[in-house]
Amino acid sequence: MKKVQVVPTWSFRDESGNQLDPQLFKLLRALESHRKLTAAAREADISYRHGWNLLNKWAAFFGTPLVELQKGKGAWLTPLGEKLLWAEKRVIARLEPQLDNLASELNMEISRTLEGVRPQLRLHASHGYAVALLPRFADQLELDLQYVSAEDALAALNRGSCDVAGFHVPMEMISDKLAQTYSNYLKPRGHKIIRFISRRQGLIVKPENPLNIDSVVDLASHEVRFINRQKDSGTRALLDELLVRQGISAAAIDGYLSEEFTHSAVAAYVASGMADVGFGVEAAAEQFGLGFVPVTTEYYLMVCHQRALEQEATQRLIQLIRGDAFQQAVAELPGYRPDHCGEVISVEEMFDWYQKGSA
Repeated sequence: MKKVQVVPTWSFRDESGNQLDPQLFKLLRALESHRKLTAAAREADISYRHGWNLLNKWAAFFGTPLVELQKGKGAWLTPLGEKLLWAEKRVIARLEPQLDNLASELNMEISRTLEGVRPQLRLHASHGYAVALLPRFADQLELDLQYVSAEDALAALNRGSCDVAGFHVPMEMISDKLAQTYSNYLKPRGHKIIRFISRRQGLIVKPENPLNIDSVVDLASHEVRFINRQKDSGTRALLDELLVRQGISAAAIDGYLSEEFTHSAVAAYVASGMADVGFGVEAAAEQFGLGFVPVTTEYYLMVCHQRALEQEATQRLIQLIRGDAFQQAVAELPGYRPDHCGEVISVEEMFDWYQKGSA
């Protein structure tokens, strides 16, 4: 079955209603990579003349060049060109989970109208790079993947709104507060844990780390501007836990109340120069060419009702994540490892990790 994808598209209009070609961003991305208009036009699948005209048209629209071109010396983005390109990257990073949710819903509705549909599974999960790989490998499964906070995913599982929930916990000893939160949702007699991956979380900093930010203690420095995750995210809860352990007040951090909704949005915010540091996964730092200071490692887990383990859709999900192809893709993500991926354990065994200082 053909899959629907939803992608954001920019549209600029002036006061007269004149609309300019959004293909500019494709050309700017290629120019950023190749530094030559000939190569950039080829990658953007347009002629050199069209690329040249496009740049001139947009320069006239904004009243200033977006690209500097010198014969024999190549091309590079002007400050405005860089800002426009980073604005597009931020929009995509911020909207990605919502657009993926919408695409998943559309694909499920389409599949229901077809004969001989594959087993369907509703997965509500905290957003992450590894879980985002699942649709690519779900050729034996109709996957309805919805990105929500970890706590919302667990709540959805308990009220029957999804079949599997994804959440993450630090490898180190978790606090009584976090343990109590998960105890409220995870029922030893009714639920089973499906191990998924581990990933490194840490400080996303500018290239070469010019402010020498080495730990969460440095977030309280007056010269450091921080960008945080939203209040209900698991990454925000992890950061708050680390701050409590270090005795750092959130009020001492410049930007603690500034929020983004994905790891990639945090990285894009830092890359655009609006913050000096964020907290997130290593893969996000790598995506935007940023530095990364490891702080902790956490498990990303899935949970389902015990009876759901016997269902064909759940079995196919487990087979998918146990497969070599999927695990190789995870291993290629910076900071990610497919540790015990697909292993089914009890809720009691999960909590035993932390009583023993983690597995």
